[in-house]
Amino acid sequence: VILVESGGGVVQAGDSLPLSCIASGDTSKMYSAAWFRQAPGKEREFLAVKRWSDGVVRYSDSIRGRFSISRDGPSNTIFLQMNNVKPEDTATYYCAVRSSDWSDYQIASTYDDWGRGTQVTVSS
Repeated sequence: VILVESGGGVVQAGDSLPLSCIASGDTSKMYSAAWFRQAPGKEREFLAVKRWSDGVVRYSDSIRGRFSISRDGPSNTIFLQMNNVKPEDTATYYCAVRSSDWSDYQIASTYDDWGRGTQVTVSS
């Protein structure tokens, strides 16, 4: 599966920013889709995941209540709506998909395909 993220940019604290990720290729094998982020010098961090079959979602405690993950099935697009952003949200944001089960969804190495990322910078 080929993933392409878009929507990043420079925003101010408190702003909202929608990110998108379009999936193409053999999308029939997608079991779940997730968003991660990675700040300079830090490990890749799980943010949110959505199961493709029934829409069940899970969030990281660090963004719960501010970010939301959604999808548009017909267009194979995964969204991450970021609200009330903070300077600590500055990072490169990645979408990822996997064809396996629901276990260990927070672990980056369990995902099969990744996009190249989109940079989000939040100024104070």
